[in-house]
Amino acid sequence: MAIYKLSGTCASAVDLEIEGGLITKLQFTGGCMGNTQGVAKLAIGRRPEEVIGLVEGIQCRNGTSCPDQLAKALKKALASA
Repeated sequence: MAIYKLSGTCASAVDLEIEGGLITKLQFTGGCMGNTQGVAKLAIGRRPEEVIGLVEGIQCRNGTSCPDQLAKALKKALASA
């Protein structure tokens, strides 16, 4: 599982794992528990590219959001694979 630091959100990090081209594990550190758990459950089992397309650009505060930061973390994960 890789840990990615988040910026500008209540959540401080996201732990994620991608295996076989699918997100297999995803957990936020901090943030609104119900929202971050919901986003994580909806993302698990999907291709990272699909999730990026769904959540990139979602705004909450500071010009970003936990879902938007997840998209950034997924892009980093794909670039390092």
